[in-house]
Amino acid sequence: MKVRRKILRKADFAPSPPLAMSDKLATSARDAKAQRKDGGIKVGSAIGVWTVRQQGVDIGRYLARELAGKLYAAGEISGLTNREAFSERFHEHQQWVLLMTTGIAVRYLQGLLKDKDSDPGVVVLDEGCRFAISLSGGHEGGANQLAYRVANLAGAVPVITTATETLKPLVIGVGCRRGVSTEQIGSAIEHGLARIERSRSEVREIATIDLKQDEPGLNAWCQRNGVALRVIRRELVHERPWVTEPSDWVRKNIGVDGVCEACALLATFRGRLLLPKTILDGVTVAIVEESALASSDTTEKSEALKR
Repeated sequence: MKVRRKILRKADFAPSPPLAMSDKLATSARDAKAQRKDGGIKVGSAIGVWTVRQQGVDIGRYLARELAGKLYAAGEISGLTNREAFSERFHEHQQWVLLMTTGIAVRYLQGLLKDKDSDPGVVVLDEGCRFAISLSGGHEGGANQLAYRVANLAGAVPVITTATETLKPLVIGVGCRRGVSTEQIGSAIEHGLARIERSRSEVREIATIDLKQDEPGLNAWCQRNGVALRVIRRELVHERPWVTEPSDWVRKNIGVDGVCEACALLATFRGRLLLPKTILDGVTVAIVEESALASSDTTEKSEALKR
């Protein structure tokens, strides 16, 4: 079985629907402070969205609406330069989404970052909606989780560079029937990990197709276990049908050959399929490991499973 790996990222803006479950977190001051200590995400007007060019305003308006944040549109601030105005407002929000290049973002942040325990988390999104980068405050400011939210909304690739996450090599692709429980999701994931003798602590993210991103059981499992949910657009899965065994039912009802394998592979850059599609109680899982981190031992286990 050969799985071709060649990812061509689209630069066009094709947002997916928002994540419903992540917007249901507590918003009181006490809860927000607790979330900050745990690296959780902030919600509501705690998020500011800043643009530097008119071309980014439409994207910024969309993100501000879906994240329940506040938009600062290019050209609407008078009396100050854009950078000066940002400096004045930087500490008015607990998190920021900056629609600009990373170079501009670094210059804007110069002299503003003081303490990782109190600084706002910052995510940078390019105007082409290609990459959502957790630039500052990945854990304490919740920027890692915010980067996933922004990426899922904008159809971008989340870029996380904190050591805790980059050392986790596994991505689990998940497909499921409508309305499956958190327990069903958890059992299928644990079953898959057990088959390749790996641990949940090695899982970096769960990947699924955009049609399944609002599944309560899936969202609840991710939140309960502190694992990010990565959403892959159906169009991308359709264009890259990387599956070992196409499903007639999935093709008929969703329009793609399969979900879990393709989503897991698309969520990695140099992914190697360790566990092909495995079905348990209405949930399908596939496990992929970044090849740069894969050991010869895990490769041998994967080959043994395929035989």
